[in-house]
Amino acid sequence: MPAITEEHLIESIAEALQYISYYHPADFVEAMSAAWEREENKGARDAMAQILVNSRMCAMGRRPICQDTGAANIHVKVGVEAPLKLKRSLQEICDEGTRQGYQRDTNPLRASVVVDPFGARRNSGDNTPCMLTVEMVAGDTVEVEVAAKGGGSENKAKFTTLNPSGNVADWVVETVESLGAGWCPPGILGIGVGGNADRVMALAKQALSEPIDMAELLRRGPKDRAEELRCEIYERVNALGIGAQGLGGVTTVLDVKVKSFPTHAASLPVGLIPNCAATRHVHFTLDGSGPAEFTPPSMDLYPDILLEAAGAQSRKLDLDNLNDDVLASLTPGETLLLSGTLYTGRDAAHKRMIEMLDRGEALPVDLRGKAIYYVGPVDAVGDEAIGPAGPTTSTRMDKFTDRILADTGLKLMVGKAERGPVALEAIAKHKAAYLIAVGGAAYLVSKAIKAAKPVAFEDLGMEAIYELRVEDMPVTVAVDTGGNSIHRTGPAEWKKKIAERV
Repeated sequence: MPAITEEHLIESIAEALQYISYYHPADFVEAMSAAWEREENKGARDAMAQILVNSRMCAMGRRPICQDTGAANIHVKVGVEAPLKLKRSLQEICDEGTRQGYQRDTNPLRASVVVDPFGARRNSGDNTPCMLTVEMVAGDTVEVEVAAKGGGSENKAKFTTLNPSGNVADWVVETVESLGAGWCPPGILGIGVGGNADRVMALAKQALSEPIDMAELLRRGPKDRAEELRCEIYERVNALGIGAQGLGGVTTVLDVKVKSFPTHAASLPVGLIPNCAATRHVHFTLDGSGPAEFTPPSMDLYPDILLEAAGAQSRKLDLDNLNDDVLASLTPGETLLLSGTLYTGRDAAHKRMIEMLDRGEALPVDLRGKAIYYVGPVDAVGDEAIGPAGPTTSTRMDKFTDRILADTGLKLMVGKAERGPVALEAIAKHKAAYLIAVGGAAYLVSKAIKAAKPVAFEDLGMEAIYELRVEDMPVTVAVDTGGNSIHRTGPAEWKKKIAERV
């Protein structure tokens, strides 16, 4: 039997990371399409339509589905009889595959990994090291699962240890209701039960790569306790009314996956890890015959969709002529098309601006009467003005919001998911407003960006401040000048509607 070499692993991992950056798994497209067809809330339906259109565009253009191209999660099952020809450690080999996958000229992927989590948080520049786990199994092949996991959904991972008599479904449902929409629903819930603290979280992560089969399970009915748990959690979470992007609706999760392992008699560990609307993973097996090959999914999977959000019912908003009257006219849930000047700025840029304000220094950009977009884009290729540029989770900017609004005169913020109480109070206090773009539609959003140039903090890489010129960028009003949030009213309304049907 021919040997499995370092080159086989490196080439396969690099190609897998490219492949999953622009191809959703076919079962995910089918599940999202079915959810789009049955969705009753127009706002949530429009959001899912954008996700599906973006997915098809990325598959055809071979550009990233999401600007957060994720940390590389690589799980390797090494057959104990596999003929390996390796000189370096498996971590070094997988890191090289990651490096080559993320730095490909034709489709560069955003580097998101920082090497010092305690200090300067310097970006590694190539998304290494990968998050590697290894398992020795029977057999003579090497099986590899490659997944790209973005920060928005990963940040919502939760762990608990219940009493042995505890109710897993109750804890999961209560936890999901507390997560908000920063994990970009609708997506998948991975749940681990048993083992210990580290094992149960690994189980939850591994569960996310299992095939989506909830529709089939509901048709035939559960065969064991794990399947009963899946069905119960699926139905109860969707009954929460959170909906796509947290706008309210009938679908919050597309599937619930459960993996279990024996545990201590005194314990019931439970891990929960959500996967977002940019679910990306692929599996391959190496047997010594060469690098893995990947077959693109059929474009026939996608439904025919006309984006209603770009229709006549969407109001156009000129970002270069914002005033109090215009801002006061915005209504939560209203769809807008933005045109004009839009600055970017995420966590690192906000932190640096606050430090400059504390020192009494002038900021490098004048934000008075302007709008800022919470985004860390992918590098442009070819004639692109910018690479995929979807929103990041806005709650990370909440602690900076009051100071930025007060000291800069900023009036409009664009991001993803809900704002917390501190930000809502600041928005109402300063008569500002907050809009959301669809998480999981990064390539589609980038097509509305006609020009982009860095104007400050270029050393921060993808977190630098850019000046963008946008034309008809689709967004939804999430928080008005009174601090009223669609992420509070939308899910509450749909939770009530769903409950009334039971």
